[in-house]
Formats: sequence, C-alpha cells, structure tokens
Amino acid sequence: MPLHVVILAAGQGKRMHSALPKVLHRIAGRPLLAYVMDAAMALKPERIFVVHGHGGAEVKNAFAGAPVEWVDQARQLGTGHALMQALPRIPRTATALVLNGDVPLIRAETLRKLVRSAGKGIAIATSDLSDPSGYGRVVRDAKGHVQHIVEQKDAKRAELAIREWYAGFLAGNASRLAGWLAKVANRNAQKEYYLTDVIGIAAAAGAQVSAVKATDSREVAGVNSREELAILERAYQNGQAKKLLAAGVALADLWRVDVRGELECGRDVSIDVNCVFEGKVRLGDRVRIGPNCVLKNVTIASGSEVLAFSLLEDAEVGAGCRIGPYARLRPGAALGEGVHIGNFVEVKASRIGAGSKANHLAYIGDAEVGARVNIGAGTITCNFDGASKNRTVIEDDCFIGSDATLVAPVRIAKGSYIGAGSTISRDTPPGQLTVARARQVSLPRWTPPRKKPAGEK
Repeated sequence: MPLHVVILAAGQGKRMHSALPKVLHRIAGRPLLAYVMDAAMALKPERIFVVHGHGGAEVKNAFAGAPVEWVDQARQLGTGHALMQALPRIPRTATALVLNGDVPLIRAETLRKLVRSAGKGIAIATSDLSDPSGYGRVVRDAKGHVQHIVEQKDAKRAELAIREWYAGFLAGNASRLAGWLAKVANRNAQKEYYLTDVIGIAAAAGAQVSAVKATDSREVAGVNSREELAILERAYQNGQAKKLLAAGVALADLWRVDVRGELECGRDVSIDVNCVFEGKVRLGDRVRIGPNCVLKNVTIASGSEVLAFSLLEDAEVGAGCRIGPYARLRPGAALGEGVHIGNFVEVKASRIGAGSKANHLAYIGDAEVGARVNIGAGTITCNFDGASKNRTVIEDDCFIGSDATLVAPVRIAKGSYIGAGSTISRDTPPGQLTVARARQVSLPRWTPPRKKPAGEK
C-alpha cells in the first residue's frame, strides 16, 4: 500500500513568545521541522505534504528545494482541519501518516512501526508521563482497548489522572480517515476541529485502534515553549554525547558538549567541557580539545591540541599542531605540521608552513607563510588598503621581530630577519637583517610637564 506523509506545521506557537514560526526554532542548529522531514524521508514515501499556516512564506523559504509539497491552511481551525487540507491530494487507497512538525526527536523506526500497526484501522503513537499536563489523554475501556482521546481542556477529573498521552502521530487508510474526519465537530473548549476526535469516531465505528507506545517520552515530545525547547536540546545533545562515548571519545562531561552538525573522531580523542561543534568537523587520532572551544567546519590532523577558548572556522590544521589558548582561525586558514598558533593570534585566509610559530598577539591575514618561520608578538600583516585585499609572502626560515608591520603586497625572502618595530613595505633580500624604524633619540635637557599646585595661576 503506497505511503503518503502529512506534516502539520501551521501552528503559531504563542507560548514561544517569538515572531519566528514555531517549526523554525532550532535544536542543534537546525529547525525543528528539518528533523521531522528527515524521519519522514527515511520511510521513502511517495509524497510528503507540509501543511503551513502562520508564517507560511518564511517556512517555505527556509526549506526551498526540499522534496515536499506545500499545503496552505489559510485559517487555523485545528489539527483536524489541517489534515482536511491535505487529504484530497492523497489517493484513497494509500496509507496516510500524520506527523507534527514540532517533534524533533522522532525516529524513523517508530514511524515504521506505526505504519505497520495501522492495518485496516488506525494506529496512534502514545507514551506515559508522570505528569502529562497539557496533553490529550488516551482513554481505554476495561479490556484496554483505546476508546478515544480527550484534550486537557475538555478532560474530567478522572481522565486527568490518566498518565498515557497521545503523541500527535497517527496512521490509517486515507479514505477511511477522510470519512471519519467528515464527522468531526468543533464542540469543545477551543472551538476547533480536533484530529484527536478521529480516534473516538473510528473506535465507535468498530475500527481497530492500535497504540504504539514510545518507551522514551522525549522521542515524541513536542515543543510548545522555550523551556521545552531547551529540554529537548539537552536531550538531543546528551544522545550525541553517548554516541561519542560509545565510539571511544573521552568527554569531560557528557552534559556539556554541543554537536550542531557532524563530528567525526579518530582514536583517543579527548574533548573538555563546553565545546561546540558546528557543520562538519573531523578530529584525527589523539586530538585534544580544551574547554570552551568552538569548531565549525574544521579538520584537525592527528596529535594536535586546541587549548581553551579558541575559535576555529572553515580551517585545516595539520598533525602535531598547538592552537591557543584564545586563538582564532578564520575561514581559509591552513596550518602545516607542527605549527604553533598561540594566545590572541588570529589567522585568516593564510597558509602556514610546517614548524612555523606565532605564539602571541599577532594577525596573519591573506598570507603565505613558509616553514620554520617565527612571527614575533605584535606582528601584523596589513592586508587591506581600503579597497582590496593584498597578500604577504614570508618564505622559509624567516624571523619576524616583535611589533613588525608588513604592508602588503610584500615578500619577505628566505632566511630574512626583520628587526623589531619595523614597518616593511618593500620586498626584502634573502638572508639579511632588515630594519625599518625611526632613529632613537634621547633629549638630555627634556623635563616632564609639571602639574600646577592648587591655587597657582
């Protein structure tokens, strides 16, 4: 039987207190809706429909090019009404799987089980909570058969004591769902057409209602507030941390690491607390990451160490390097083997050869630095002339004295020594000391200015 997926993503999310549509709020750097789409696509359905409403244009723009069909719910009259907008596009013989766009941790395995359980009736996802406040309760008869779902605002005292709640996912034959939906009324506290009413209508008609219970309630938990978003963020990150630990990565604290993309680690990698990994990050064998570091789209070869409070973005680090503390590698930075980039050193769009060092307080931008170069404290490459960027070339075995200013475009020839405090604006000859600074003068008769005593004119 062909499978068609409908993702309900039209809600405003008033409790988020945000102008951003709820499904565009992020977990691990990605919109909530992206996770639901991924789970749906893993089932390889014939079509995926996304019902949008509040902020629909913004939602569609965020997923431009996604393999989904968009359905506009112009008036938000409830979840049942939302499904009604999509059902006419689904073949009557198909199985319709209905998902919520604000449930990011749902697994494809759970959805497959839900579809298999539907059969000729209907299957719903449920879970147990010690406090299911705010959720619809699953009401069963004496034999344990599902009778109906009652929403929190419409529940009686005995029903509020039920711990099993409806997780908002269901699967069933499209034709039968359409028939049951046609009988849904809006006689409830919110004057909306509840999708949950379909379950009671189906059960009353003698259809089999199967409940697929998620053992981990966080998998089917939705986001309705900033607090719930933060809770699911931590649950997601804790899951990522456990995967890293299982793969042999040493984490200082499995609750204080954030993976917002793909993190691939070699053997004997160690990661200290409060580190953030974004995009695609590759860490080779024996790489050590100190506390409070941020790495985005970075490759680090074996045996390198990144010390505390360093920021690396779109950069490549060779083997045996030492970065930080408080270092910054900006996009286009590429370090050879054994390079040292120390505290308060910034590297941008530059290649630095093997064994070179900039141990403190330097800026290296738009530069080509050879091997075994020493860059002293306070050195900068003046790469921007106000209109365009220019390159600095420092060949192998050069020594750049402290507080040097290299005005690009300029070439420092192999083996050059640059005297401290020099401003270099012309190419230097190889193997020579170049000094470019004002002559030092002392004035023996000079006296410092004197402050007048109070009252003196």
